[in-house]
Amino acid sequence: MALRILSSGSIMKRIWGSIDWVLAVATLPLFLAGLITMKSLGALSMVSGIGGDYFFSHQLIWIAIGIVVFFAASLIDWRFLRNGWILFWLYILGVATLLSLLFFANIFRGTQSWIRLGIFSLEPAEPMKLILILVLAKYFSRRHVEIKHIKHIFVSGIYALIPAVLIFLQPDLGSALIFASIWLGMILVSGVSKKHLFGVFLTGAVVFLIGWFFLLAPYQKSRLVTFINPLRDPRGAGYNALQSKIAVGSGGLWGRGVGYGTQSRLQFLPEYETDFIFAAFAEEWGFLGVLFLFIFFGAVFWRILKSARSGQTNFEKLTALGIIFMLVSHFAIHIGMNVGLLPVTGITLPFLSYGGSHVLTVLASLGLLEGMRRYGYKSGHSRMDEELALADVFNT
Repeated sequence: MALRILSSGSIMKRIWGSIDWVLAVATLPLFLAGLITMKSLGALSMVSGIGGDYFFSHQLIWIAIGIVVFFAASLIDWRFLRNGWILFWLYILGVATLLSLLFFANIFRGTQSWIRLGIFSLEPAEPMKLILILVLAKYFSRRHVEIKHIKHIFVSGIYALIPAVLIFLQPDLGSALIFASIWLGMILVSGVSKKHLFGVFLTGAVVFLIGWFFLLAPYQKSRLVTFINPLRDPRGAGYNALQSKIAVGSGGLWGRGVGYGTQSRLQFLPEYETDFIFAAFAEEWGFLGVLFLFIFFGAVFWRILKSARSGQTNFEKLTALGIIFMLVSHFAIHIGMNVGLLPVTGITLPFLSYGGSHVLTVLASLGLLEGMRRYGYKSGHSRMDEELALADVFNT
């Protein structure tokens, strides 16, 4: 019996010892910052008829589930994802789900983005981001020798374009930009030639022009135009951008104090729990609070980069880089639109914004990295031989 207890303790020590606790602990203040902001502004939710602690209580449930998902994912040997068929069917399932939304999902807040599951909702675009990262990591890791061939830019671009277009049609321009950012970031680190990279940017400019004249809805064009000059339509398209900038600026150095953010509490700032949670936080906590927020975000990004550097294969390295591109693009676009540097597109801030699908996806992604690190190849193992022996349906 004593031997069995010792064995169990040894197993638990091995499990807990393999977790990157700097990464795990760094996420906690970020989650806490979002929860405090939602709790302090709960009275605003009551005014809206939702219930005083609706966002706080539901987010707390999602975080608890997400933590379980994180540890569960960290125990899985993810090397089975090197089998191209598994990623292929995951990708097909994700695309099919996004396509079905356009026909069967109810319109909520102007978009067809959610699948109703009783009192909760699932946003398929969130897990699809992780699927795309894995697909691109698989694709580029198998072609690192011939990556300079221009065909790989277009083939990988198709993988990203299909879900991005389906999400754009919901319409959800913000999430579509995240997919584009993931693809562009992974292209940059894959080793493409500089002239081909120039071709990518030139193609992007052409796509933007086509989108401006033929694809963007009038309200989306209005957001872009008003971004340059919010005062052009202060009561219409420029309203959200102006109120967000006022909230951030009114926080000053020390902030107004928890629960005393007038822009949010008096309902001048819309969607304080999701798209503008950074502005709501900055108004209450001020510059110093934002500084500490950035420090913890920096710690998360640093640990993910550390995982990328220590990845045992190109697949693991590219997966970690893809995850950081996803998080950084969310971070940059959300804060950029909150302070008036980018157009308002409706992007969540990782760890802080309300949303179960995003929380679960982010924590599943971090857990996946921990699992990859736990079951990484041992030194001296012939990584290339084993990797090339795996089936790959993405061969072109």
